[in-house]
Amino acid sequence: MYLRTALLPEKKFIGKFIQMSLAEDRTQELWQLFMKERKTIRQIPGTDLCNLVVYDPPLDLQNFQPTTVFTKYALAEVANFDDLPESMESFVLSSGLYAVFLHRGHPASFPQTLGYIFGQWLPSSGYELDHRPHFELLGEKYKNNASDSEEEVWIPIRENDYAKAHVKVRSE
Repeated sequence: MYLRTALLPEKKFIGKFIQMSLAEDRTQELWQLFMKERKTIRQIPGTDLCNLVVYDPPLDLQNFQPTTVFTKYALAEVANFDDLPESMESFVLSSGLYAVFLHRGHPASFPQTLGYIFGQWLPSSGYELDHRPHFELLGEKYKNNASDSEEEVWIPIRENDYAKAHVKVRSE
């Protein structure tokens, strides 16, 4: 499930967004709107799409509820914003450190992947959750609603205080 830790460079995206919660999930509506107008986006360097979530205020795992509101984006990466379609929004994803995981299977099993990431991997990793967007990269192996689908899950991280102290002690 865990693939790697990666320093992601800044990326530019164009797409659509909707505010929602898990209790009032509008993901299907968002992606239908986006896919209907996807062909209006020029300068797409590849075929990968991005399902991105912004938590404002930042994600607090201790207090997260099904009614917690977040903004979800359906996006395609672009080289620049020179030809932004009127019905789309631009989004700049700042560079930063991410833990990258592989989710295999139907979307119904996605909560199990998140349970592993936040319940097992993150607490024992030497990292903590950073306050930047979370996203899934939907590449060539992604198959909507299929049990053999694959997608990369990118979780923003930073070294936690224990890891920083541990590294400092070793370097002295």
